[in-house]
Amino acid sequence: MQVQEEDRIHREEDRHYRRIALIGNPNVGKSVIFGLLTGKYVTVSNYPGTTVEVSHGNIALDGKKYLLTDTPGVNSLIPMSEDERVTRDILLKERPSLLVQVADAKNLRRTLLLTLQIGETGLPMVLDLNMDDEARDRGIVIDVQRLKDILGVEIVTTVAPQRKGIKELRSSLMIKSSTLGIRITYGLLIEEYVAKLSHLLPEAHISKRAIALMILSGDESLREWLVANLSPDRIREVESLRDECQSKTTEVISSLINQKRLEAAEEITRQVMKRIAPEGGKVLSFIGRMSMHPLWGIPLLLVVLFFLYEFVGVFGAGTLVNFFEKTVFGDYLNPMFTKVVELLMPFDIVREMLVGEYGLITVAMTYAIAIILPITVTFFIAFAILEDSGYLPRLAIMTNRVFNLMGLNGKAVLPMILGLGCGTMAVMTARILETKRDRIIITFLLALAIPCSAQIGVILGLLGALSFKATLIWTGSILLTLLVSGYLASKIVKGERTDFFLEIPPIRKPDAMNILIKTAGRVEWYLREAVPLFLLGTFILFILHKLNLITLLERAASPVVVNLLGLPEKTTESFVLGFLRRDYGAAGLFTMAEKGLLTPVQSVVSLVTITLFIPCLANFFMIVKERGLKMALGMVAIVFPIAFLGGGALNWVLRFFQVKL
Repeated sequence: MQVQEEDRIHREEDRHYRRIALIGNPNVGKSVIFGLLTGKYVTVSNYPGTTVEVSHGNIALDGKKYLLTDTPGVNSLIPMSEDERVTRDILLKERPSLLVQVADAKNLRRTLLLTLQIGETGLPMVLDLNMDDEARDRGIVIDVQRLKDILGVEIVTTVAPQRKGIKELRSSLMIKSSTLGIRITYGLLIEEYVAKLSHLLPEAHISKRAIALMILSGDESLREWLVANLSPDRIREVESLRDECQSKTTEVISSLINQKRLEAAEEITRQVMKRIAPEGGKVLSFIGRMSMHPLWGIPLLLVVLFFLYEFVGVFGAGTLVNFFEKTVFGDYLNPMFTKVVELLMPFDIVREMLVGEYGLITVAMTYAIAIILPITVTFFIAFAILEDSGYLPRLAIMTNRVFNLMGLNGKAVLPMILGLGCGTMAVMTARILETKRDRIIITFLLALAIPCSAQIGVILGLLGALSFKATLIWTGSILLTLLVSGYLASKIVKGERTDFFLEIPPIRKPDAMNILIKTAGRVEWYLREAVPLFLLGTFILFILHKLNLITLLERAASPVVVNLLGLPEKTTESFVLGFLRRDYGAAGLFTMAEKGLLTPVQSVVSLVTITLFIPCLANFFMIVKERGLKMALGMVAIVFPIAFLGGGALNWVLRFFQVKL
């Protein structure tokens, strides 16, 4: 029995030893490094008791398998958000045997602030200075060997999108890693109470010193762990020591601790980092400065929007869609599939389901591949160029003051920008906002007025066939609704506002391989996630058609669709499908306009309405998951009337002033 117990302990220790955690500030490339190290064997699940998703994957090192965990991005181990608390708890409870800090090489001081906190845990670590190319573009040179001598840990440099340094990073994980070789002294008062608290604390996976500093810093989220590991009397003694320490100084203890760390980080940075003339040259540096200028940034923004309109709206939705819809599908594929189905399928209802008026092949696949895919691909390419060039964070800076009018801090701009890619994922990224108030407001605005990439592509395609004036009217209507709704939401939803901090990368020439990889990944997502919903939506339409329910829906919606919006009854189909998937509803409007069933005014009104329409089914379920069913239904109850009242108001204005489009 004793031998079996010893074997069990050894297996338990071996299991703990084989855990590696990636940790780092937000937006430093941690997830890319994680993907390169683990490959395809990845699982994603909510951390127990939270809505925060954590990724796990297997990694083989020197013939052994390890469990690699990608923790949420943190700026401190004193949690200010649910994401940061999860990362802290993984270090405290999950017992990783090695930490890999993925860092932004061009922001060394911020990196070292976190490095010093990680080092205080007493866990072995490796420091990965990622984004080395961006640091060089800024003229930042780091003496890696000198930094290694100071910190006493393994350090590698990587450029994740280009896979540079990944082999060296893997090799560093197989070396017996060290704990941080420096220690900060916080002064007699704090050190005295760190020692007293350490004497009361139980043994833990991280050092008692780190936990004591967290307690003195006022980390209330540690109470759950203290309750699980200490008696009530011991907890009261710990809290009494914390309060006693604070009472002996007029300065906030947490500020004193942070100031010491900041001084140490600045001193190390001064010793190991120097600046030279940036490799990007004066032209890119000038563009980077102008893109954030409150005045000159506006013309640059208009130029970007114009090229986006021309590339996606004119080329993608015009040239490419015409070729695929009329030539590839219209002249070849649809006639061929129709003949094959009619020849081989004896049942009328099945033939009608596949190639009829609402056929899965002739309608769903034509929409998904011939109409939506070319527009989506061109939008993904344009979006990847803006991403890779470093312009998107500058767009956030440019629009920050506007978002402040809606009671949001600048971080809320990031979910907004991501919402232009996929609203479902953007709702999830609202977790980066510190307060519940901000998360509620941003989720509401994402559901109301932020179209996803596929929907934007179709909308630009339809607007491209009209006029630039139509595009301006659509854009102005959406922005006005966004601003007014956000302002009102900021007055209704209670809570405190938070400050805005955002790292600005250098403006750089987009890398063709990066753009290709990002576009290919997003197209794969579209084919995997969207096409099945097109098939499902068309099948539902087919069922509604056979049961004559579409006619009933059109009649029921007639007072709103026809009288308020001034649209044909048939547009009801597009609004029904818009709930299944937003771009599918927009694609229906696109087809109606192509067939001449919508006038220019009706096209603009219908596009504004469907943009403001209730979020798609996937987005709705994500809101339920993140904010709860009651909150999700409440948002739908608000968004639905706003969409139709907004569309109705625009219809009245355009007709009253007889606007020509």
